Amino acid sequence: MSVGGNILQAVGNTSLVQLRKVVPPGSAKIFAKLEWENPTGSMKDRTAQAMIAKAEADGRLKPGDTIVEYTGGSTGISLALVCVAKGYRLHIVTSNAFSQEKLKHMSALGAELTMVPSEGGLTTKKLILDMIEAAREISKRPRTFWTDQLNNLDSIAGYYPLAEEIWSQTDGKVDAFVQCVGTAASARGVATVLKRKNPNIKIIIVEPAESAVLSGGQAGPHKIEGVGIGYTPPLWEPSLVDEIIAVRTDDAKAMARRLAREEGLFAGTSSGANVIAAIKVAERLGPEARIATLMVDSGLKYLSTDVYRQ
Repeated sequence: MSVGGNILQAVGNTSLVQLRKVVPPGSAKIFAKLEWENPTGSMKDRTAQAMIAKAEADGRLKPGDTIVEYTGGSTGISLALVCVAKGYRLHIVTSNAFSQEKLKHMSALGAELTMVPSEGGLTTKKLILDMIEAAREISKRPRTFWTDQLNNLDSIAGYYPLAEEIWSQTDGKVDAFVQCVGTAASARGVATVLKRKNPNIKIIIVEPAESAVLSGGQAGPHKIEGVGIGYTPPLWEPSLVDEIIAVRTDDAKAMARRLAREEGLFAGTSSGANVIAAIKVAERLGPEARIATLMVDSGLKYLSTDVYRQ
């Protein structure tokens, strides 16, 4: 065991485990990357680290600056972690649409929060756009750097190591990768590397059925936190995508509960959606195939929500 210099060296190199009980007999093997092993409990530590490191390297971000971002929580928590490690102040624009655990975690790490009201606690296109505009106004202040995650190409490279880990852990024997889309950075980053290694690997994208805009549907409110922004994200790259699967919020929540009770995997709603989509693909591909997907974040971030609330 090596000794790291600071908390940021604990990002990445997460475990990959096979799902055993929720996958129907005769289906492909499904492997889940446990991204909650990252320091803040989500995959977003990877992209936060990448965005800030690149901005430091090219001079957009300087010592003493304040960082601002709009976020449903996980990116904000990850940015807060990096800001603690590197000595930056952080201003987060967020909403009551997202779990109390996420909001409290950001505050605990020292982030200043600006709250934008939602429509009944739901994620909608209007909410996302309102949050973006609030962040834009704050970014006009002196010595303020806006990471602007939906438009930040640096965020994609943060997920290249995730793809390398999947490739290494499966010995290159992976037939499909399944992931929900929020900013599209994680799916694009992983797909870029995996397709380079094997162009035949299928990339399957997951989105909320209530707001299946990537599938050609209408935007609508849903409750799969962190994904389904209600319009095509600027980082979306359709040439890397082989299929899009829409999953209902209630089904994603139910699968998250099944993962906890049957697999011992305590994850959030988007992870449940990932597994539902992965199972659909696994049933088609058959028992000789291998599918990788992500446990995007920890269920500890959702204890106050109706995903786990008794």
